[in-house]
Amino acid sequence: MGEGIALLAVSLTTVRTMATRDIYETGFDEDVRAESSANQCPECDGWVTTNTVETVCEDCGLVIDEQRIDHGPEWRAYDDEECERTGAPLTAARHDRGLSTKIGRGTDANGNEISGQKRRRLARMRREQTRGRWRSKAERNLAHGLGEVRRLASALELSDSVRDQACQLFRSAQNEDLLRGRSIEAIAAASVYGACRCNGLSRLLGEVSEMARVTESRVTNAYKTLNEELGLPTKPVSPSMYVPRLASDLECPDTIRLRARALAEQAEERGVTTGVHPAGFAAACLYKAGREESQWLTQSEAADVANASKATVRTHRDTLDEQVV
Repeated sequence: MGEGIALLAVSLTTVRTMATRDIYETGFDEDVRAESSANQCPECDGWVTTNTVETVCEDCGLVIDEQRIDHGPEWRAYDDEECERTGAPLTAARHDRGLSTKIGRGTDANGNEISGQKRRRLARMRREQTRGRWRSKAERNLAHGLGEVRRLASALELSDSVRDQACQLFRSAQNEDLLRGRSIEAIAAASVYGACRCNGLSRLLGEVSEMARVTESRVTNAYKTLNEELGLPTKPVSPSMYVPRLASDLECPDTIRLRARALAEQAEERGVTTGVHPAGFAAACLYKAGREESQWLTQSEAADVANASKATVRTHRDTLDEQVV
């Protein structure tokens, strides 16, 4: 009788152990799952399980891994009403802050060709989305203006931060009703030039106007309006800031560039550059430095890259000869 009870206890223990092992293998337990046989305990080759916190050996208790970090997107809901979803960040370069959707053409999300019936249905959906994309004419003008700002920033190779500042400046101009009676392209070009001036970039008004779809005079008038009405915190541009870019356009050697930079800085210290055309004065410094280094650099070439006249270059050259050694 005693031997039968002992055999029954051993059988129950064996069954309980096998059931526990089956639970681990079939994944019925939501909090604990078993690793494969290849991931055994490095100390005792025991049974390794992983829960939401750590990976531990069931035989010797060795903690193999803990505080596992999930680097994927956050899908958890912070309340009972809505779930958080990842997506593109908001941007000031779009009229809708980048929240609108775009209906593709020809293929689905996996790159597979779609049928003709579905293409026709998507074309109708795309047409209706285009019609309802803007809620008002002001929003349509904003989309057109921001698109022009992005085009100019790309053509001038400006950074994303300067582009976003130019887009925000265009939004401010529209909010202040400065677009009334003026060209959207002119305000967009003036916004780009104003953002460059606020960041102290050596960009000429003629460069921006050349890329714009309007004349330079209209861009100048638009920039004056923005500067007066919005009070732009523009920084004064010194001639020494234009020297590297003009030297690069003229393909001058480093000796001429360094000498021209030294001439411009000496002129700024003595107050000679007050009220002058900074790019024209920088061109005069390059012309004088080229003559000193016996490099053939004409007044016409220096004036063309600085968007100034030859008389301006000669006048500033004479000033350098008198005031700067």
